[in-house]
Amino acid sequence: MRGKRLLQLIAIAGVAGLPACSSTQDSGRAPSQAAPPSITSEPFGQLDGTPVSRYTLTSGHGMGVRILSYGGIIQSIEVPDRTGHVDNVVLGFPTLDDYLNNTGSAKTYFGAIIGRYGNRIARGAFSLNGNEYHVPINNNGNSLHGGTAGFDTKVWQASQENGSDSVSLKLQYVSPAGEMGYPGTLTTTVTYTLNQKNELRIDYHAITDAPTLINLTNHTYFNLAGEDALDVYDQKVTINADNYLPTDATQIPTGQITPVKGTPFDFTSPTAIGAHITANDPQLLLAHGYDHNWVINRGNNTGLVQAARAEDTRTGRTLTVTTTEPGVQFYTSNFIDGAFTGTSGHSYRQGAGFTMETQHYPDSPNHPNFPTTVLNPGETYDSTTVFAFSTGTSR
Repeated sequence: MRGKRLLQLIAIAGVAGLPACSSTQDSGRAPSQAAPPSITSEPFGQLDGTPVSRYTLTSGHGMGVRILSYGGIIQSIEVPDRTGHVDNVVLGFPTLDDYLNNTGSAKTYFGAIIGRYGNRIARGAFSLNGNEYHVPINNNGNSLHGGTAGFDTKVWQASQENGSDSVSLKLQYVSPAGEMGYPGTLTTTVTYTLNQKNELRIDYHAITDAPTLINLTNHTYFNLAGEDALDVYDQKVTINADNYLPTDATQIPTGQITPVKGTPFDFTSPTAIGAHITANDPQLLLAHGYDHNWVINRGNNTGLVQAARAEDTRTGRTLTVTTTEPGVQFYTSNFIDGAFTGTSGHSYRQGAGFTMETQHYPDSPNHPNFPTTVLNPGETYDSTTVFAFSTGTSR
């Protein structure tokens, strides 16, 4: 509670004198009285004798982010609402043991870096350069999020960076050849940067010494009303996508790229998450809600484009997601059943949060019509996603 109170005081100082709905996201500059961004660290337990640290990044404008060196987990994001009141807006656990004990089919991956391969690979099998590979099956007959011990379970090497208007946490992990069945030694760097505009930028970078697959993402669950709010069904979402990928009964894409128009998957204009989630639609019934990849409208743009926007009209908090990735997995925590107690002591239930996992498409290695996820020696994997918070209005 002391940390939350500190961030509330920072928020009050940062928004003092501003109009109620003002936002540095919209104005492009921080107020003159805002404090400079900062980053600190503290011990957060150990994993098999390896120390785990928790890093706190503050923007100087009311936003604070806590990130663990274990799994690169975003444990909390605290941001002000339109009145300056600060709440944590992501789901997470209070202790390291809670994350370590979150295993098996009920695993939530709260806030973690996902790799080597985000999302699903059908039957845990793929072919690369004429060779067949098998990776661990851990989800309904398929491989999910890198297998039974993906990047979310690793302690990453961490370093801090301070800039004039931002702070960064750089995390690195070297995955040896053969880990979880994937070929090639993969060296991955993930950098979290928080700036005075209340933007959290995630830069992914990787190289390999042999051909391999890679599809990195972050698995943060958002609830813009606050981590302890009941559900997200009244929050409005816009997804910049005219098409999505339908799946089979095990949530593997069929290979079709299907228009969203006229379906419950149409979020091309602001739509409440719960508006159509109980519709008698086969895809919704299979996933018990939304858990699908939307194909971002990119055109020929290879840089950052808006993937999605979410808004809680009661608090005024908005989240804008921009990315260099071709897809985004929108998931509505369909299988959370009250068994998990969050950072505030609140029990999470179905619909407690939503994810915006920017990514290449699920099961890409087995669908030649999908963008490739192959990384070869001499190439670099570079991907960027930005989570920008503000207190704007629907547009």
